[in-house]
Amino acid sequence: MKRVALFPVLAVAGLLSACSAPTIRSDYDHSANFAQYRSFGFMSPLGTDTSGYSTLLTARLKTATRGQMEMRGYVYSEQSPDLLVNFNAKLQDKTQVTPAPMIPYYGYRTGFYGGWPGYGWGGNDVYQYTEGTLNVDLIDARRKQLVWEGVSQGIIDDQATAASSEKVEATVAQIFQRYPFRAGSAAPQTPQAGKTR
Repeated sequence: MKRVALFPVLAVAGLLSACSAPTIRSDYDHSANFAQYRSFGFMSPLGTDTSGYSTLLTARLKTATRGQMEMRGYVYSEQSPDLLVNFNAKLQDKTQVTPAPMIPYYGYRTGFYGGWPGYGWGGNDVYQYTEGTLNVDLIDARRKQLVWEGVSQGIIDDQATAASSEKVEATVAQIFQRYPFRAGSAAPQTPQAGKTR
């Protein structure tokens, strides 16, 4: 028997408040010479422009990413950038089913009588949610090779505000906390603290 019970819903609400921060992870090509990268531009078309035109999300991602790259000493170039930036974003509906434990009949009945077979509270607790994933890729423009990727993944509570300028700015900043290079530098720096995996 499947059910959605009040107690599990309250427990999930508590879990959501505890897990509101997204999981950020990143990786880079350790064989790439990051000292040669001093400028950046954007892929055309970008992965977030699947409908053939530039979306509001794309515009906000470009603004936020340009700010993060320039803060690290990179210069924007439309003509011949060293690095190309690409984005991918997706929403995925998910369902989590957790078996609820059977709660036995009250202890005072022990030794005298028990419940009938299947007596007690049990069943499955079902939680449906939307998971959002944002990828930021940096590509060596000359070699057409991915050299760094940053990923943010988390539960989307409100899809209407998930793509707002403020949310995009904050998410991109969290992703770039994991980017360990500055323009013209070959040695990675220690990433800033943040929730990572």
